[in-house]
Amino acid sequence: MFRSTAVRLSALYILLFALCAAFLVFYVTAMSERLLAQQTRQSLQEEVSDIQRAYERGGINLLLRMMERRARQPGANLYVIAGPNGEMLAGNVASVQPGVLDDQGWTDIPFTYEPYAEVDRPGRHLATANVTRLDNGLRVMVGRDLGDPSRFRGIVRRALMVALTIMGVGALVIWFGIGRNALKRIDRMSAASQKIMAGDLSQRLPVGKSGDEFDRLSDSLNAMLGRIEKLNEGLRQVSDNIAHDLKTPLTRLRNKAADALDEDREEVRRVALEGIIGESDQLIRTFNALLMISRVEAGSIAAEMSEVDLSAISADSAELYEPAAEEAGLALTTDLESDLVVNGNRELIGQAIFNLLDNAIKYAVGAPGEAGREAKIGVHLVKRDGTFRLSVCDNGPGVPADKRGEVTKRFFRLDESRSKPGTGLGLSLVEAVMELHGGSLELSATHEDNPEAPGLTVTMVFPEPKP
Repeated sequence: MFRSTAVRLSALYILLFALCAAFLVFYVTAMSERLLAQQTRQSLQEEVSDIQRAYERGGINLLLRMMERRARQPGANLYVIAGPNGEMLAGNVASVQPGVLDDQGWTDIPFTYEPYAEVDRPGRHLATANVTRLDNGLRVMVGRDLGDPSRFRGIVRRALMVALTIMGVGALVIWFGIGRNALKRIDRMSAASQKIMAGDLSQRLPVGKSGDEFDRLSDSLNAMLGRIEKLNEGLRQVSDNIAHDLKTPLTRLRNKAADALDEDREEVRRVALEGIIGESDQLIRTFNALLMISRVEAGSIAAEMSEVDLSAISADSAELYEPAAEEAGLALTTDLESDLVVNGNRELIGQAIFNLLDNAIKYAVGAPGEAGREAKIGVHLVKRDGTFRLSVCDNGPGVPADKRGEVTKRFFRLDESRSKPGTGLGLSLVEAVMELHGGSLELSATHEDNPEAPGLTVTMVFPEPKP
């Protein structure tokens, strides 16, 4: 447990707390001693002032009566009257340390004295005092025993030590509990990590309800694991789909090459070679599309972002595909808001729009008179709720609701017979482009109320740039 960072940090905290607590003990004790000393001096100074006033009013007799009365009170101060030669004449003290009565004013250093009650069993008593010299030469000492401040200082120190001991024991218990709790959470994270490293990418790190740094770290790692799982699943699907979708054209390519090799007629051989070139071009386009998707998903094109006019790109793309739509018997209409600018890559956005238009032309009702409907394609661009929504819609058979989540997967095609040209990578590239631009891709039916021709609307949702 002591190899844990949390435990080591807690131990460091306790050590620093102990140092601060020790400093607090000595500081409070010193402040208490200083406060008591000030109060003692102030009290003695008031006593000296009273004595001087009594002497001035009634002479030595009034002074003696006042000192005698005060000496009988509980917790009385020390009172001594000495002659000019320092000989003690009266007082409630048996003896004082030699030399104390010689100097006038406060005693800077505590001195020893012997009270009457302990003449037969002498002991060490410390006191501080103020010595005043009267005009007749007598010396008056008013002092205070330092035993009570010393005892008070000891009581304060013991109380602080007991309190700090209790706090220290509590801190150790809390430290141990927190360390154990942190270790349990880390152990759960480690156990999940072991399963993930063993290949189970569906595992996630545990997330509690406290929202602390462990939970935030788990959320970030879980998001990363979700991304990795998605990429691995995509890679697996790509591998399977490549093996499935490219096996047929490669087989045809090989057969055509074998037929051309065995053919003696120049014209037939030429046709076979042209077919081989066509198949090769289709394979090259497929691999180029895969390469483009990989580059976009890796974010290697993110540095080429700049402000681009989404309205202008949409208008140019629709204008470029208008002849192809007319040739296929489709009516292409546009409804574009102007001056909508996004931060993005012009080439990628243009390629994504081309893919949507190409799919719309390919899968819309293009056969003349099919089901008695006119084939239509629409390109719409609007600003709504802080987003720019670029939609390409058609009135074709559409995509079933349960398949809309799959059509963006690589090589997925609703036309399982592969009777129509294509690689099944168009929407995959569009989705990768939208993720790169921080947007999303939405698929919905163009006409929900028309089961025969619901159509398909593919919407590219771009976030509005922040000012």
